[in-house]
Amino acid sequence: MKTQHSFSHLTLDERRIILTGISHGSTKAAIAKTLGKDKSTIGKEIKLHRTLTYKCNLPLECNNYRKCVYDRQCTHDCPEYIPFRCSRRDRSPGVCNGCPKWSRCRFDKYQYYPEAAHRDYRTTLVDSREGVNLTVREAKHMADIITPLLKQGQSPYQIVTNHPELGIFERTLYNYIENDVFHEIAGITVMDPRRQVSRKLPKKRTTAYKRRISRKYLEGRTYKDYRTYISDYPEVFVTQMDTVYNDETNGPFIQTFKFVRAGILFALYHNEKTAASMKKGIDTLESILGTDLFRKYVHVLLTDRGSEFSAADAIEASSDGTRRTRVFFCDPMQSGQKGTLENKHIELRYILPKGTDLRGLGMTCQNKLNLALSHINSVPCEILGGKSPLELTEFMYHDLYEKLLAFGICPIEKDRIILKPYLLKQQSK
Repeated sequence: MKTQHSFSHLTLDERRIILTGISHGSTKAAIAKTLGKDKSTIGKEIKLHRTLTYKCNLPLECNNYRKCVYDRQCTHDCPEYIPFRCSRRDRSPGVCNGCPKWSRCRFDKYQYYPEAAHRDYRTTLVDSREGVNLTVREAKHMADIITPLLKQGQSPYQIVTNHPELGIFERTLYNYIENDVFHEIAGITVMDPRRQVSRKLPKKRTTAYKRRISRKYLEGRTYKDYRTYISDYPEVFVTQMDTVYNDETNGPFIQTFKFVRAGILFALYHNEKTAASMKKGIDTLESILGTDLFRKYVHVLLTDRGSEFSAADAIEASSDGTRRTRVFFCDPMQSGQKGTLENKHIELRYILPKGTDLRGLGMTCQNKLNLALSHINSVPCEILGGKSPLELTEFMYHDLYEKLLAFGICPIEKDRIILKPYLLKQQSK
């Protein structure tokens, strides 16, 4: 018999109860009984939201690694290889919170954090309601395949079976047809499938198309992963990254970087806010600094979860296939986790106020952006003892300073510093 709340969504308090049960070694069934949920609900929740907090350094997770006679050069063909299985991690409860062997274990370790799980759940819940998980182009391409086959009397099952390139299941196709996804594009309605749907035709409405971004790029790159990495390697240089714009449709889009230790704000001008353009911005930054300096000063990139930064693998990889940087992402709605960059945005907004036409102000190219950056980076800062970021960089990081000068960012006399929109207009004259 189902309990009163067995079909309701998990709350943050219930997720905290799950953590308590995990920490005390309770099984999924015991936790489910406590919450009045089905055991599969608890299992799916833990598996979906657990976080890899320690990566095994061995080539493979082998049960015989302690007595290995092959110098731990593990391969699947090794006669001594036996895959490691952990009853706690891989069975019930499914994560390593509260495990007494935590400090001694050398294998992959997963932990469950209720607050992070609840944030991810809320993000997914909102995202799933923001239209159809297709772009208009994809919907049109799909309709070109489906329409003639439906007219020939083929069923949705036949269509998706014979056309795996559609990448959907039979039920998904029925849902798309029932919700009039193809009605405006190709005139397909619920009356077209051979097995018609018994329901009233809905009132005409506009279908919202939105391709949802896969969240797999966040694995191993969350803010918690960032904190762990920085605690292990406190000497590395961190650069924070974001995007500034006023018109999401027409741009321009400014890809901003804050060299945290130097206090320098750097930025690149874009006409598009796409993952490809932001990745190209990273390539440009590497070409400006040179490979060695890039890997020194951009050892770690911390940014938010904007879709334009979703190509994390491409951002991290150099042209020769090696890793050139490490990308980490702030938690949702936690811009303060890259607060030093956000503070610099305040100064940038003195010149580029929100709600204005940036091109109308004169922000039309990289040279104009360099002018704004020159003035911003010449402002004396109390935290730097009255020195400007450019003065500090010249003294402490001279190699970086020379690259900035060569690119067009130069110091401005203190009495000539302008942090007003007319800076760009004045230059235009």
